[in-house]
Amino acid sequence: MINFVFSTQIMEYEIRPASKISLGLKELWEFRELFYFFTWRDIKVKYKQTILGILWAILQPFMLMLVFTMFFGQALGVHTDNNTPYPIFVYSGLLLWNIFSSGLANASNSMVSNSGIIKKIYFPRLIIPMSAILVALFDFLMALVVYIVILIYYGQAVNPNIIIYLPLSIFITILATFGLGTWLSAINVKYRDFRYVIPFLIQILLFLTPVIYPVSIIKFKWAQTILMLNPMAGAIDLLRSSVTHSAVNLQLVMTSLCVSILLFFAGLFYFRKTEYYFADLS
Repeated sequence: MINFVFSTQIMEYEIRPASKISLGLKELWEFRELFYFFTWRDIKVKYKQTILGILWAILQPFMLMLVFTMFFGQALGVHTDNNTPYPIFVYSGLLLWNIFSSGLANASNSMVSNSGIIKKIYFPRLIIPMSAILVALFDFLMALVVYIVILIYYGQAVNPNIIIYLPLSIFITILATFGLGTWLSAINVKYRDFRYVIPFLIQILLFLTPVIYPVSIIKFKWAQTILMLNPMAGAIDLLRSSVTHSAVNLQLVMTSLCVSILLFFAGLFYFRKTEYYFADLS
């Protein structure tokens, strides 16, 4: 008689967030397919059951450009650097501003809107706000086509340095958007009041950012300090200098870069610190 003895080993797996100041690139790469699915899903949901579809990504900044041109460029006579046509001037600011405002709005509500998925399966939670920002980048690419058409229409010469200025300005914008977006997405899970604060915050930041006016118009010291602390100010001024042919404000750009990096790590740290209870509070 032969007796078979079966032994079983119990293996325990602990799922926990990565380091509080780490992006967890290895884990994000393993789940890289989710970036595509989340981003494409959000794009389809955003333009679902609309007649114009993704054309809204072009119409929104274009209509804002027309409104700002009529009221600020013509009615109020806001001067631009080197007499650059105001539509070109304001559209160059709207390009980056829309990445920031749309990315911030999408990312801040992303954890709450995806609470059902968070409760069911595990994946790197950072994918959710990052995908929300990728949706804003998709809209940017659509609007960039219109910007090129506007430059051709006005016959505006472009500084060859735009090859460097454009990616760097986008980089600063993404860092700032990611930092604030991840922080707001985490805090919005616990304090739902922020869903009402965020649109108001974006409206205020629009007027504290040189989208509709040049940086050179700011004369007061306290206003210049606020502008320096605004990461979008340096990003917009950098991109705009390639079409206005004005000198780059290096102090403003470097300060914006440092502030955006600080926001990036601060937002990442808070997100990593609080993500362990997302499934419980969502």
